Parts: sequence; C-alpha cells; structure tokens
Amino acid sequence: MQTRTLGQNGPTIPAIGLGCMSFAGAFGAARDEDSFHCLDAAVDAGITFLDTANIYGAGRSEEVLGRWLKSTGARVTLATKGGITRDPARPTNNDPAYLRAELEGSLSRLGVDRVDLYYVHRRDPSVPLEDTIGGLANLVAEGKIGGYGLSEVAPHTIRAAHAIHPCLAVQSEYSLWTRLPELGVLQTCETLGISLVAFAPLARGMLGRVAPDPATMGENDLRRDIPRFSPANYPANLAHIQRFRTLAKEMGQTPSALALAWLLSRSDRVIPIPGTRTAEHLSDWADADRINLSAEDMARIESVLPAGFAHGDRYSEDQWKSVERYC
Repeated sequence: MQTRTLGQNGPTIPAIGLGCMSFAGAFGAARDEDSFHCLDAAVDAGITFLDTANIYGAGRSEEVLGRWLKSTGARVTLATKGGITRDPARPTNNDPAYLRAELEGSLSRLGVDRVDLYYVHRRDPSVPLEDTIGGLANLVAEGKIGGYGLSEVAPHTIRAAHAIHPCLAVQSEYSLWTRLPELGVLQTCETLGISLVAFAPLARGMLGRVAPDPATMGENDLRRDIPRFSPANYPANLAHIQRFRTLAKEMGQTPSALALAWLLSRSDRVIPIPGTRTAEHLSDWADADRINLSAEDMARIESVLPAGFAHGDRYSEDQWKSVERYC
C-alpha cells in the first residue's frame, strides 16, 4: 500500500483508509464476526488507517474496534470524532469540556489511552472557534490525541482554525458524484498542508460492486432520506453509474477501485476512506492505489461521469442542518 502523510508533519499512513461506520449497522445489519474478518483483511492489505466516531451506532463502531484491537494487538492509526449530540435542541456541541468528555468515552470504548486524530464532527457556531481549537490543542499537549481534524466545514473555518493551532485533516464527502471540495476545501488543504480525508468515496455504495436498491434499504438506512436515492432521481443516477461500470470493465478494473484511483489522482493530499462491513467487498478496492491513470484515462472517466452529473442533493434538508455551507 502506498503511503501519505497525515497533515504536514503527522504520521505516515496508508493512501487508503477504512471507514468503520458500517460496523454499527448504518447500511444494513452488521455482525461483529464479519466486521472482525473485514478488519483482518484490511490490515493484511496494508490498510491500517481506521476512521470511526462516537455517534456511529451510539458507540457500537468504537466498541467493535476496541474488541478487535484487544484480541489482535494490531498496530493501527486511529481516528474518531465527537461533537454531534443526541439532543434535538442542540444537535452539535463544540464546548471544550463536552469534547473532552466525549473523547474519554471514545477512548474507553476503543480500549486505548490515545487516538492519532480527533475530529470535531460538526461545527457548533454557538461556541467561539478559539475556544474549541484551544481545547483541542490542550488535548494534544496532554497526549490524549495526536492532532485534531474538522469535518464538513467551509474553507474560511479551516483557515481560521489552522491559524490557532495546526490542523491535521479535514473530512468531507468527496467522490465522482460529490465534487464540492474542489470549490475551495481541496485548495485550502493543499495550501496549508492539511490532509483531505474523503468519506463516502464510493458514492454511498453506488460505485460499489452492485448499486444499492432503495426499495430494499432498511428502516434505519440513512440513504433513505438522501434525495439522490429518491424515486425521482435514482433512475437517472443509476443510468450514469451503469456507464461508468461499463468503462471500468473495459479498463480491467472494478468500479470501486477505479473510483478510488480517480480520487487518489486528484491530489496527494486526498486520503479516501471507503466503508464496508465485509472482507469480500474490501477486496474489490484494496489495491486501488496501484492503479496509474493517464490523462486519457481521466478524460474517459470525465466523459461518462462529468462534474455535476448527479441528480438530487447529497443531503436532505434535515441532514444539511449541521453542515457548514459555503457554496
């Protein structure tokens, strides 16, 4: 596995990480046994950058990781997040005391005394940024976190936060069907030496082995509320994706591996973290870092999935509430 640096002076990590949201059942029933096998396969493939959050399954994802780490003793780079609450009256909380308490809970579930990266999962505008970042800087000084990150924020917030204390990573949805980071976030990260960790790089499963069928999605599947999966938009999106699948076959690649190779080619600051709960699906893209795309290859991909091809928004109005908009 090729490697990239987390932030400007952070640890060296694999070019591809693993998003661990699926281990909590976000996209369908998840068995711990399958999750353990998936994690074993990831490490065997050199994928040792693991990304989770306290909100995933109300701590279940972290608990799964903690049990796996305890049983295997695997050496990995851990990232988790805090800042999203379960209080409808205040959906985000960036108060330093709250983030510290949430981190302590995460450390307990993970069975570790330190994580390499701790994200503010969503920006809380009611707390001054200086207070939030100052609290995170204290956690760095105490050795509880290796560095901090921000998730779903605007370029101006990245610049302001980085000026207070260097930021290691910014996490944003980024894929062939969500290119918003290219309108400021990616450029800001490149200028400041910050990693851009791309979540949902396989378009919420659309660029996986088989496109998900909205009709069979479980009651708790967050994609049920995403407009791109609505009856009005899904058929058009599926038609575009099918053309990409045909192209991937012509190029001798799986759709997911080709999609990740495209992302890795956009910038050496980009670190995609596809998520899966099975070792079988992981095998479809685990070697995507070995794919070298020429200018002609990139043009062919662009021809079937041009910027802005997706029909519908990437979030529902309710899901947008805690995301910092800038375009």
